[in-house]
Amino acid sequence: MKAHFTIYVLFLLIVSSLYSCKSAKLSDAEEKQRIGEYYEAAAIYRKVYTKTSPKKRDLRGYIAYRMAECNRLINNTGKATSAYMNAIRYDYPDSTVYLRMGQMLQKTGRYPEAIKNYDIYMENDPSNLLAINGIQGCELAPGWKKNPTRYEVRRMDKFNSRRGEFSPMLAGDKYDQLYFASSRSKDKDAKVSAITGQNNNNLFLVKQDEKGAWLAPVELEDEVNTEYDEGTPSFSPDGNTMYYTYCAQDPEGPRTAEIYISTRSSAKWGKGTRATIVKDSVTALGHPSISPDGKYLYFVSDAVGGFGGKDIFRARVAGNDFGPMENLGEEINTPGDEMFPYVRDSVTLYFASNGHPGMGGLDLFKATQDSTGKWKVENLGAPINSMADDFGITFAGKEERGFFCSNRNDARGYDHIYSFERPTITIFIEGIVNDVDEYPIEDATVRIVGKDGLNVKVPVKKDGTYRVELERDIRYVMMASARGYLNQNYELHTGPEEKNETYIVDFFLSPISKPVVIDNIFYDFDKATLRPESKKALDEMIKMLNDNPNVTIELGAHTDRKGTDQYNERLAQRRAQSVVDYLIAGGIEAARLEAKGYGESVPKTINKKMAKQFDFLKEGDVLNSSLPCRRNSKRSPTRSTAERNSRSYVQTITYFEGAKSVISLKETGQSIALISTSKDRRC
Repeated sequence: MKAHFTIYVLFLLIVSSLYSCKSAKLSDAEEKQRIGEYYEAAAIYRKVYTKTSPKKRDLRGYIAYRMAECNRLINNTGKATSAYMNAIRYDYPDSTVYLRMGQMLQKTGRYPEAIKNYDIYMENDPSNLLAINGIQGCELAPGWKKNPTRYEVRRMDKFNSRRGEFSPMLAGDKYDQLYFASSRSKDKDAKVSAITGQNNNNLFLVKQDEKGAWLAPVELEDEVNTEYDEGTPSFSPDGNTMYYTYCAQDPEGPRTAEIYISTRSSAKWGKGTRATIVKDSVTALGHPSISPDGKYLYFVSDAVGGFGGKDIFRARVAGNDFGPMENLGEEINTPGDEMFPYVRDSVTLYFASNGHPGMGGLDLFKATQDSTGKWKVENLGAPINSMADDFGITFAGKEERGFFCSNRNDARGYDHIYSFERPTITIFIEGIVNDVDEYPIEDATVRIVGKDGLNVKVPVKKDGTYRVELERDIRYVMMASARGYLNQNYELHTGPEEKNETYIVDFFLSPISKPVVIDNIFYDFDKATLRPESKKALDEMIKMLNDNPNVTIELGAHTDRKGTDQYNERLAQRRAQSVVDYLIAGGIEAARLEAKGYGESVPKTINKKMAKQFDFLKEGDVLNSSLPCRRNSKRSPTRSTAERNSRSYVQTITYFEGAKSVISLKETGQSIALISTSKDRRC
């Protein structure tokens, strides 16, 4: 506190001494700065600085700081940085110079140097929010740049000129019109603004042709454009009222911005009239943005009682009148400047700020309001934001595309229009619905129900395929079904990543009219004890039974032809019962299950799939001892008797219309051995 007080007293002494020696030209610069003519003030300060002797360190530091402030306010970052450096060089006594120097360095991406200057400033003001957020922005910016969002940003050279363009605003039912302000002019003798050093801004309009291509911008010839500054338009829901910023130039008073209103008649915008939001003409108001429902007008003001700098306010619209100004609060507003609000819907606000943590200068932010009225603010990150000024965003309705303006890569600090678009993310699920023999089921359907409200029943194509578009980061439940087949369910949770993705989910439905082999059921040699590797197949069986609660099954176990018929049947019966016991332990009712051991009986009849897989077999062949076996050199060596006897197939059998069947397959060594065929019984 003592150090800060000392600096303040020293500053008063220096200023008092300056007033006793300053020239008329210095006073002219100070007056220009007072009324907001920063461009002309900076030029005068520069001349005075050049003529001032380096020995007059206090005076040089004072002039350099004032010159830096003027250049900062007209976005001439290069000249502002040089002037702040000179102010520091001449020991300018106000520590704010380090805060400003940090901000300028941050705007040029020199983040480590910016942090050093913020740290120096915070030695006297450790709780300053601008410095704290400045440091945080410098620390976050490299990560934002390294990991940009999916938005694609392009400079709109067709809209831009050698002058400046800012505050684009889409209009029209199809968002096929774009209004913006520009300082370009066909008049070579146009008066240069003493505030910005550019021509006064007028409103321009650019339209799309029938094919959606943007045409060349055209300056509005309507009465809404005047010899003074107009910009930052916003349109009522019906498109017939325009709210915009208007800056007249009173030669004797401050250059105050005001909000004006223009109405359209016969496709022409009429002369603007002042919006009576405040009674006085001193309070600056600008950057109007009407809410989509037309009930509130959001705007920017430096009104007394704010949080510092420029704040965002709103006022209820009542015909041609307005309710009281309402500050959006400290979650939105900071000691810095919050500007260029854009109301997208009732709970979503976009705005520009140099007070929240950012990449440099003005960054674009998105604020979302929850049910309690609290705002959550997030930086839009790169590539929409840069180390320069980025502001004035507009969206094409609900689509993630539109325009904004930025002075990135412009040494003069001129603003230009950029487009942005986030490519559509496509999330698909596709696959096939086959029977267990891997043949398409033509009349199958796939039903998908999701947490996002999706509830569709999709018929598969003749080749058994289906394809459905989904959303990311959503949990879905799917069920494939077909007449004469068991249902099969599947759960899917799509990933949260912002990238195109296609999920493949194939269904293999078990027929009700014939049995299906369940693979990968293993036993210890010559025992009915289930081996651990059988768990996955058995758990899938439990899921299938839970998905089809009205199904009752018989589980038939088989062995190979080694040993007597009586011994093999008893072993097969015990093995089948082991599976039944596992299923009961898994929650399946015992009444739905029946175990049956078949030993080596019931030979297998070759189907189309097996005939295609083994070229020495024909569809309809019965695998019995009279059928010759053929060796296949590509298969693994002959397995031992222990390996053969440790493996069995368990077949799910359904009760359907009073009939049941038994069938299974046994694979032995390098050949396909006889195992089983089917037979029916009446219930």
